[in-house]
Amino acid sequence: MRRTKIAPSLMALVLVLGACSSGSGSSDSDVSVPDDSEKVDPSVDDTQSKAAMAACSLALPVTGRKVRIVTTVAPITSLVASIAGNGNVEINGIVPEGTNSHTYEPPPSAAAVVEKADIVFVNGLGLEDPTLELVSNVAPTTTVCELGTAVLPKSNWVYDFSFPEEGGKPNPHIWTNPPMVLDMITVIRDVLALADPANLAVYDDNYVKMTEMVTGLDAAMVEATATIPQESRKLLTYHDAYAYFALHFKYTVIGAIQPQSFEEPSTQDIARLIEQVKAENVKAVFGSEVFPSPVLEQIGKEAGVRYIDVLRDDDLLGKPGDDDHSWADLMKFNFITMVDALGGNASALEKFNTKTGIPDNATYAQ
Repeated sequence: MRRTKIAPSLMALVLVLGACSSGSGSSDSDVSVPDDSEKVDPSVDDTQSKAAMAACSLALPVTGRKVRIVTTVAPITSLVASIAGNGNVEINGIVPEGTNSHTYEPPPSAAAVVEKADIVFVNGLGLEDPTLELVSNVAPTTTVCELGTAVLPKSNWVYDFSFPEEGGKPNPHIWTNPPMVLDMITVIRDVLALADPANLAVYDDNYVKMTEMVTGLDAAMVEATATIPQESRKLLTYHDAYAYFALHFKYTVIGAIQPQSFEEPSTQDIARLIEQVKAENVKAVFGSEVFPSPVLEQIGKEAGVRYIDVLRDDDLLGKPGDDDHSWADLMKFNFITMVDALGGNASALEKFNTKTGIPDNATYAQ
């Protein structure tokens, strides 16, 4: 359905989020799908979410030139580009692909790009604090839209091994969960409509196409996940990037190799994980193609399970301009890899078409 005016999401976004649990006690076919049973706890203060949403709504109309947009990690850049399409915008991603986005410090050269921006889209949830500090210093009047912070109220924040609650920052990787991506692209569309109302029809059309594609990808993942017995849906990964994904699709994250300090885990941690992998009959351990982990390979070898080192958290496939260099193809690749490794049937995902026909005109930092 096309809209003819700014959607109300910037004032009151309806969220479809999973409860903070590992999915234990579910049946083999119990896979989360968006429905009214996934509620936000009204007793938890969501001031940060409301403030972030209000900040996104401060975008002002730009006339006489293209809207200048700065983005951070590649999945966010891809999502913004998918809604911007052929609109009157220019998009510059400033966090190089394959970089540890949690520790990335923008170089002085990034300041020149940021200070000219009309809008800066970031994931938020504590992922890009140095970038936000840069924006505050060189472009204090620029609209900053923290997508993740805006769409994820505190009641749905997830803390885990890499992001413990005492550290003050929740797990920020919400782009691995399709329903949360639907919330993010809704905000992106509305912000672009504020900044460039003359091209509202373009952004609406792109939004409809993306919504259909993301919803279809989610359904294909539900179908594929249902082919994996519940007791086999266990994830040991290099990095805690699948917390919200796991909640939605009822996987259990048993651990991650990369602790909060982003240093190597202790000998005791490694020994504990080896024993846990054995005890819980984990089918595979998942490493990163971008950040190889000899420790994870060691755990797989000593536990006698497959080690698969091809997952990517925020580094898109291929190179900018390639047909599969997109958020959707990254998710499809990761999901197929997981389903296959855990003994499921990924055919629903393999045949799913991620292509929307929307051009990606963004510049990605490499």
